[in-house]
Amino acid sequence: MAQYLGPLELRGNQWVIGDPTRGDGLSVVLRPEGLEQRRRSEAAPLPAIKWADFTVLWVRAAYRRWQVTAGGGLVGAFQPGVNMGRDGCSVHGILHRSHEPWSVRYTHHERRYTGGHVIALKALFSELTAAKKLDRLGDREWLGMAVAELSSHSSWSRSKGSLLVKETIQSLGT
Repeated sequence: MAQYLGPLELRGNQWVIGDPTRGDGLSVVLRPEGLEQRRRSEAAPLPAIKWADFTVLWVRAAYRRWQVTAGGGLVGAFQPGVNMGRDGCSVHGILHRSHEPWSVRYTHHERRYTGGHVIALKALFSELTAAKKLDRLGDREWLGMAVAELSSHSSWSRSKGSLLVKETIQSLGT
């Protein structure tokens, strides 16, 4: 089984977005009941948000660490579709009841994220949002099988990535 898809990584028995060991250690744990934000300096996680509380959920992922630095956003300001600057590594959503925006940042890993991985991860969030099956992100086994299928995606084509994600979701069942 593949261990990661861009910033999404299997750590122990949990799927985590971000690197909890670097810098501030900001990360988002995908749990069966919802998203849980963690910070390395704090023993307890911040309050979890349930999957059912989201109407929309998406991930932003800068390909390289320097792209999320203060000046990194300026370098790529004219590159459409590239996530840079302070929110270059973040998870965003709209909360169901209040329709308020919600977001958390995560720490970029030492490794760079490939274009194919980022495209596939973004498409996975998009397709699961459309299918109203965000809770699949908290199903460790299902997500592991999806990551195993999607981690081979190396194309920079968004349409190919979306098609692969749709086929993977259909084959695994939602």
